[in-house]
Amino acid sequence: MEVRDPVHGSIKILDEEISIISSPFFQRLRNIKQLGFTENIFPGATHTRYLHSIGVMDISSKVFNQVFKNKHYTSDIKRLKETVRLACLLHDIGHAPLSHTTETAMPKLGSLGLSSNFVKNPDRQATHEDYTIKAIVDSSLTESFKDVANVFGIVPEQIAELITGETSDPEYFTVDGVNFFPLLHQLVSSEMDCDRMDYLLRDSYFCGVSYGKFDLDFIIDSLTAGVVDDKAYLGITERAVSTFDDFLLSRYHMFLMVYFHYKSVCLEQMLQRYFESSPSEYSIPSSIEDYLQHDDHFLMKVLRNSENEWAKKIVRNTIPPKIFETFGPSLIPNLKHLEEYLSSEGIDYIKCSSKGRLSKYYADGTDDSNKYPLKVIRESNLLDEHFHIHNINEATNLFEKFSQSHTVNRIHCEYKLLSEKQHQKMRDIIQSQ
Repeated sequence: MEVRDPVHGSIKILDEEISIISSPFFQRLRNIKQLGFTENIFPGATHTRYLHSIGVMDISSKVFNQVFKNKHYTSDIKRLKETVRLACLLHDIGHAPLSHTTETAMPKLGSLGLSSNFVKNPDRQATHEDYTIKAIVDSSLTESFKDVANVFGIVPEQIAELITGETSDPEYFTVDGVNFFPLLHQLVSSEMDCDRMDYLLRDSYFCGVSYGKFDLDFIIDSLTAGVVDDKAYLGITERAVSTFDDFLLSRYHMFLMVYFHYKSVCLEQMLQRYFESSPSEYSIPSSIEDYLQHDDHFLMKVLRNSENEWAKKIVRNTIPPKIFETFGPSLIPNLKHLEEYLSSEGIDYIKCSSKGRLSKYYADGTDDSNKYPLKVIRESNLLDEHFHIHNINEATNLFEKFSQSHTVNRIHCEYKLLSEKQHQKMRDIIQSQ
């Protein structure tokens, strides 16, 4: 099977993978837009999680082939390659309508019926990743792995573990005494994962912008494996660190200009207002089979049939005007003063805020989200026969340069409905030093 992709060209699908892609769970992604409300600002951004997921799988094969280019492709290596291909293919299969926007309508994790291996806190709210794991290990989709299991020895639980980042069976990922789980998980989720490599290029293409473009081929050619204490990590050659910097900056620019565009973010906040004010009109079911019905069309039909004021505004794509915006810390006192005034006057407003951190390397020591760091590998030469391996944050100053969170804050309200006196007071607050 072959898929024609406008971003990557021709993508080959193995015969054993067709039953998975043809399943109702994966086909549902045809009706989940990659960027949610962003199409209201960038009309070309109607691309879906379906083709994005296939693109991520294709990139994972290219990266795997590069990293394992000096390995003989034994049955064990082929098993690892197919496991990571499927983890990349299915990493988004649990996404709710309008992507991340509707996760607040999900039930408690405990109601999904996941095995204890994948549940640490059953009382927290479920996320799209929890639905992804449930679909892979315990749903009608699980039956679709029969062909890849017979040919490659694939185990669905290990596909799920590559997504979660924790494994109970390291032997499955160990070849010739080296545990490749860290590296393979990094291909699914890390600073240089296949997900980011695809969505930056894809989102740039469909939004009609250039912010997210980078040299994919050069990055892939620069990737390798770094083995530390018998564990393999994804590494990049020292000569390609500047390209990694470009990759980070591409993500940051896309965040500022596309992902955190004031209109789409405000629409997301309005959707939360809708959920809060009409909680009985829409909720995401805990049954994984019933979840199949919930796509963008399903939710938009609910919104179109609603008498809720927020639902009507979302359908009409009308947002309250943006009256104030801050970048960084300098205007935070003005922001707080404005919020205090709006609250004292009983003026309803919407606040949109994001800590647009460039990288997870800003996390402090209490955060274990970066337990598998990208490695930088200095290649050996005639005078030095050893490889020197260190973490990426030791090789670039971008992390230090952007060590402060680039927080963006915005205030929206129905400005035209307020009195001239209120207008003047708000102007005084905003312009004060």
